[in-house]
Amino acid sequence: MSDLDLTHRLRSFDYPTWRARMEATGGCAHPVRLRGSSTITTSDGRVLVQRTGEVWAPCGNRRETVCPSCSDRYAADAFHLIRAGLAGAERGIPATITDRPRLFLTLTAPSFGPVHTRRLTARGRVIPCACGTHHRDNDPQLGGAIDHDSYDYTAAVLWQAHAGKLWHRFAIALRRALAARLGVSGRRFGQVARLSYAKVAEYQRRGLVHFHAAIRLDGSDGPADPPPAGLTAEALRDAVHEAATATSLDTTQPDGTTLTLRWGAQLDLREITPTAHDSVTDETGEITDSRLAGYIAKYATKGTGKTDGHPDRPIRSLAHLERMTLAEHHRRLIETAWHLGGLPQYAELNLRKWAHMLGFRGHFLTKSRAYSTTFRTIRGDRRAWRLAEQLDQLGHPADDPVLVINDWHLVGIGHHTDTDRELAIAHAERNREQRRTTTGRPS
Repeated sequence: MSDLDLTHRLRSFDYPTWRARMEATGGCAHPVRLRGSSTITTSDGRVLVQRTGEVWAPCGNRRETVCPSCSDRYAADAFHLIRAGLAGAERGIPATITDRPRLFLTLTAPSFGPVHTRRLTARGRVIPCACGTHHRDNDPQLGGAIDHDSYDYTAAVLWQAHAGKLWHRFAIALRRALAARLGVSGRRFGQVARLSYAKVAEYQRRGLVHFHAAIRLDGSDGPADPPPAGLTAEALRDAVHEAATATSLDTTQPDGTTLTLRWGAQLDLREITPTAHDSVTDETGEITDSRLAGYIAKYATKGTGKTDGHPDRPIRSLAHLERMTLAEHHRRLIETAWHLGGLPQYAELNLRKWAHMLGFRGHFLTKSRAYSTTFRTIRGDRRAWRLAEQLDQLGHPADDPVLVINDWHLVGIGHHTDTDRELAIAHAERNREQRRTTTGRPS
């Protein structure tokens, strides 16, 4: 955006209207433009307010590289959802859940070939990579395959496409392992206890996801009910190791041979403590619930690990990639997903739709039903609060019901010019910086 473009926009006749709409979305980079009307009437038919014309709504995209403003809102909602299941004392979750067995789990993808790495010794010295190079921390080669021709891109994409199903099987295996420790069958586990969790997928530098999960054990009635005496933190830890090792999923390679998918050898387990610290982990390495919610919520807004030139939306053909500056490793993953997506045996995976996500098709944040509240509830509460605020400004009693009639239709998506989009992103960044200044912590 040049100074001339900025000056011209600030002096344009419609700038005040555009700015008001942009600020109403919090600086959304791709606002949903709607035209129509909204009417609020009382129970006896009296019109309190009627609005017609064009309004903008946030796009709601969770990825920071697509829309910084909406990703911040998503992270905030994710924080409240996760924290409610960690600390309790809000949204119908009792504070007693902090006494339950709770673990922070990380499950990773297996190796599909050597990649460029940067490791440090205990004294902070850089360990040479397998390629013989001492990589810098910001080296773009990190995470990429050392030998692209020998790296198993087909297996990597197929693992990625089935990662969500692999987690589902892990959760089933974990319930069965816990049931065995109680001396009951897997079918009866839900009658005596409940496994509650919230998990988020995060891309590693090599372009494959790993899962972070906060796991909690409850009684059969959920958060209000403590688990049976036999389900201790140690029992949960042992059951997780057992389930992770036992979980597997068979699929077929393009040549018809069987490919068995498993978790990687790296598995990290740490106990979640209810104490408050200024860092995510305390001096013993345990994770504190006071910061873990924000730690997990930020994962949910991340992209594929390579943001420079990486497609933010589905691609239409491989020719689309020719105009992008991509790391060779990530280009190979996208191309492999595209080619596999054209084979009949993988039609149900819909890999071409998810090629820009390197084959990963799952939700980035999921939770079990009894873990805590839901995104829908959180967003519904926000809408109700805004309506109550509006009614208060109109002088209407909060306990007197109203009827809201919305009649909107889509006009378009996004700003009309790049200048408008950059101004909106700058507004979102100012809001973020203001929050940092106010709280003293990163947003």
